[in-house]
Amino acid sequence: MNRSTPTRKEATHERIVQAAARAIRRSGYGGTGVADIMKEAGLTHGGFYAHFESRDALLAEAADRAGAEGVEALGRLAAQVPPEQAFATLLRAYLSRAHVEQAETGCPVVALGSEMPRQAPEVRRAATRRIKELIDLVGRLQPDWGQPGAHDQALATLATMVGALTIARAVDDPKLSDAIRHAALAQLGVRRD
Repeated sequence: MNRSTPTRKEATHERIVQAAARAIRRSGYGGTGVADIMKEAGLTHGGFYAHFESRDALLAEAADRAGAEGVEALGRLAAQVPPEQAFATLLRAYLSRAHVEQAETGCPVVALGSEMPRQAPEVRRAATRRIKELIDLVGRLQPDWGQPGAHDQALATLATMVGALTIARAVDDPKLSDAIRHAALAQLGVRRD
């Protein structure tokens, strides 16, 4: 039997994971508590263990969800334009002022990368899987995909994207933040709009 409507428990689980995916990007792994996530999901703290074995199990699902959302959003964006414009469109969106300001729904690699080495293996595994997907997406959209060295170029491109967005978010000077983003776009060979 194929069931299309989630059970109440599945719907509640989904609400918790969604709240956690936003919370980790907003406050980091260390700043995200179970009680706060449950409250944001509209639930009591006591119901947590009906859905997850541990906080790390929740964080692994949240990392997976946040990463999936990021890759899917960039993939959808790239699919909306002609193939020859997809790479530049992805880079402009990723390195946009809006993305700088949207940590809660933005790239989890930027929001959480520095905390990753201290996370449980299951959390790191989930994040690594999604980072590999992001590398593949960036690589497939590059004009030189399939050529020798293209994978290394995708790695360098993603490192530039993540680094530029991290620094652009870190500074409290909007002009400097814009200059960082624009310099990264130029370095990646993309004209800003």
